Amino acid sequence: MSNPTAKHPNADVRMRGFAGRISVEQSLQWLDAELDGLGLLASEFVSLDNAAGRVLAADVVSAANVPNFRRAMMDGFALRAADIADASPNTPKSLGVLGDCFPGQAFAGEVSAGQAVRIMTGAPLPKGVDSVLPFEQTESNGNEVRALMSLPTGKNLGSIGEDIACGDRVLSAGRVLRPQDIGVLSSIGQSQVTVVRRPRVRIIVTGDELLPAGAQPIGSKIVDANGPMLTALVERDGGLPNHPGIMPDNRDAILAALEDDADILLTSGGSSVGQEDHVPTLLDEHGKLAVHGVAMRPAGPIGMGTFKGRLVILLPGNPVACLWGYDLLAGRAIRRLGGRKADWPYRKVTAVLGREIKSPVGRYDYIRVQLVNGKVEPVAQSGASVLSSTTRAEGFIVVPTEVAGFGEGTEVEVFLYDSV
Repeated sequence: MSNPTAKHPNADVRMRGFAGRISVEQSLQWLDAELDGLGLLASEFVSLDNAAGRVLAADVVSAANVPNFRRAMMDGFALRAADIADASPNTPKSLGVLGDCFPGQAFAGEVSAGQAVRIMTGAPLPKGVDSVLPFEQTESNGNEVRALMSLPTGKNLGSIGEDIACGDRVLSAGRVLRPQDIGVLSSIGQSQVTVVRRPRVRIIVTGDELLPAGAQPIGSKIVDANGPMLTALVERDGGLPNHPGIMPDNRDAILAALEDDADILLTSGGSSVGQEDHVPTLLDEHGKLAVHGVAMRPAGPIGMGTFKGRLVILLPGNPVACLWGYDLLAGRAIRRLGGRKADWPYRKVTAVLGREIKSPVGRYDYIRVQLVNGKVEPVAQSGASVLSSTTRAEGFIVVPTEVAGFGEGTEVEVFLYDSV
């Protein structure tokens, strides 16, 4: 991969990548190579109460049978199928009832020929029986029951290990645990599980023009949207966000923030070529600025590098560009470090474009869209600061680097913001 940020004498590092931006494909290659070198984060134990949504770090093999006893699968009478082989409503078979059997309680005696035990669903089968005849197929009178039909041996009972057998691999490493998985883990006697540690992500939002979340816009100041948005995105992708507040456009303050003991550092703002854009320079001086300037819209000023062995991703300050840059690169890194799939966590649908979309060959474009009467209609193709375009949109499409847009009627893939 050519390196547009390679050093040249007397050149401002902030301009090097902008002279000839690398492609999205090249930037992804660099990122994936870095992530391959880092590998997965270490594993940790968590209780089942905190395991939903976490990524399994190792296969789970059951050390128990579920169930570990034969049990009734119907309310009825536990008996021997041979004793009622010819039973019918016209020729019922009478059996003596020895007693009752309830869930969690073993029946004390043993059932012999011509006998039955009244049993409830889930109760352990008494010794000597091989089937359960449902109540509705019987007539009961005190200590006697009349069977009104026959049934095959083994009917209406659950066998040992029917759900899970001892030694079964129940869940595989890399699985994102669902609520039902937690139930299965509990059923085999596990109180905790080994999962991949969640990536720690330091969010560094810079800008003297920014007000903290919750403030009211006033004068020439704007309220920070990126900090809360990035925090939510990091949590969505399985990371542990740390956003202590807005950083001033000050070299020393930003450098101190880069020292944070995190797995990934995300900066927002200060990534371009302005006088107050300190992050690329700091990374070049104290770490490695590997990528700066990518041929895409929005988020062209995005950058990537490393600082003391930790991955740093430089996101633009404009909110739409910040969102797109996060989704394209930062989210991918967080998901992979935490053992999740690299792919976008969005549902995909296929639909037809309602009107033409133009894009120059050589640029990767992010287009916010709506679905109107089953057709894809662009909401915005530009406007990196208009974040409301993403809330009005149902999703987005991408125009690949090698494509000069899409004509009206073209079938395209839409990535939906809503997961459900």
